[in-house]
Order: sequence, then structure tokens, then C-alpha cells
Amino acid sequence: MKCDRCECQIKNGEESHHLGQVLCEDCYMDALSPVKPCDPWAVYAAKSMSGDDSVFTEIQKKIMSVLKKTKGMEPEALAEELGIRPDALQREIATLRHMEKIGAVMEGDRKVFRIKE
Repeated sequence: MKCDRCECQIKNGEESHHLGQVLCEDCYMDALSPVKPCDPWAVYAAKSMSGDDSVFTEIQKKIMSVLKKTKGMEPEALAEELGIRPDALQREIATLRHMEKIGAVMEGDRKVFRIKE
């Protein structure tokens, strides 16, 4: 059986159903808890917890490292560089944006993520 969103293989009995879709566990969690990049309460909470680098996950550290080296990247290129799915990147980006560690700018018609100075 395949997930209707990411098309990964799901073992029988491990599928979830949501709004007429058959989903894997990751996609089901994303459906129940969508990413909210503009959430003032999350920004307040994240900023109060982000005093040192020990609060970052390994993937968040990698995201910030890549963005420092490249001076900014589009989401699709960043996901490819890190070897993660775009929806997984969105969740990590939202967390880093809540911490006000990174931001997005428009360059023409492209959205680019950068480290906040």
C-alpha cells in the first residue's frame, strides 16, 4: 500500500486514514498538525528557549550551516542539499523562523531563506 501524499510504501495495518486519504505516519502527523510559520505565541516561546545551540536538532544545525555557507537558498534546493523531503524541511524551517534564527526574502519571484543577522 502507498501513502497518498508522499507515495512511500506502508505496511498493512500501519496506514492511517484522513479526509479520504491513506497516509503514512509522517504524513498523518503533518495533516493533524500543519506547519504555522506565523504564530506569535510560538515565536515568544521559541525565543525564550533559544539561548544556546544545544536546543537545535542536528538537522536544524545543518540547515543553519548550509545557509551560512551559501548566504541563502531556495527551499527546494535546500531540501535537496540536505537530502530531506520538502515537507520535513518546512517543519524545521518554521521552528527556526519562530526562534528568529532565519528569515525569508523574496528575490524576484523566488523565496530564499537566509540567516538573520
